[in-house]
Amino acid sequence: MTTWTLDPSHSTVEFSAKHMMFTTVKGRFADVQGTVIATDENDPRTATVDVTMKAESIDTRTEQRDQHLRSADFLDAGTYPTVTFKSTKVDGVKDNFSLIGDLTIRGVTRPITLAVTFEGAGKDPWGNDKMGFSAIGKLDRREFGLTWNQALEAGGVLVSNEIKIHIDAQLARAQKETTQAA
Repeated sequence: MTTWTLDPSHSTVEFSAKHMMFTTVKGRFADVQGTVIATDENDPRTATVDVTMKAESIDTRTEQRDQHLRSADFLDAGTYPTVTFKSTKVDGVKDNFSLIGDLTIRGVTRPITLAVTFEGAGKDPWGNDKMGFSAIGKLDRREFGLTWNQALEAGGVLVSNEIKIHIDAQLARAQKETTQAA
């Protein structure tokens, strides 16, 4: 069994939503931690994934919007400080597979499927084993109790219900002693 840890300085968990029905707004969670435990490194179906994102770390590059997203209208970060993902199943082969799991936002847990691509593996300059993955998915925010919106005068709504997810993750083989990171 091998444990891999998410390298937060070389990983991103991003999301996007439509604003006013025609502009894409992107954001990310700046504080993300996670582990992957695999019994067979060549078979992703043996892996379990556990990721935690701090709700307060949401960042869309606009402080007023970030404060609104942290409020009870959206994430309610004061009451629900984390967003979590725990895998329940992996389907597919090493290079391209589906990661299925339970996503919890605001205390509501729903299944989500991420399409995952293995991006490569190797040793960093300090001899640490690393692996890279990318993943995409989408969710309907209303299923997690994120229902705040405003109707637009011209029709439609201010914030789309569909949220797209994009993840770029670098994993490091867990070691007893940590070495320098780039």
